[in-house]
Amino acid sequence: MAEPTRPLVAELVWSSERRFDASSGPIAFTLDGDTVAGPSPTQLLAVGLAGCMSIDIVDIIRKGRHPLTGFAATITGQRLPTPPRRFVSFHLHCRVGGAVPEAAVARALELSREKYCSVWHSLREDITLTTQIEILP
Repeated sequence: MAEPTRPLVAELVWSSERRFDASSGPIAFTLDGDTVAGPSPTQLLAVGLAGCMSIDIVDIIRKGRHPLTGFAATITGQRLPTPPRRFVSFHLHCRVGGAVPEAAVARALELSREKYCSVWHSLREDITLTTQIEILP
């Protein structure tokens, strides 16, 4: 059996209005419900999902020794219009630079989604995730 990982610890201290000073380990930033002084919690969730999957995809492509020269991702999240305005779907558009076979990118994306992305696996199972791959020479 695998050893459990150390818990993630984050601290939030209210600073004003809908703003909090947030920190986790050595990283500190402002969390802002009005998205003026920093990202909102929902923005952070979407960025966290895109970041987790992007890191997985790049790692898998590089481990496959494919000639990756660039990577960018855009995530779009759809939310319900009434409280709690939860996310009901995400669309992740990946743009891959280099002569990387599309099949290798698709496999990396599938592995991230099905096995490795802890953010995706932490979300509700009824959220839809669609993806798109674009290979840029």
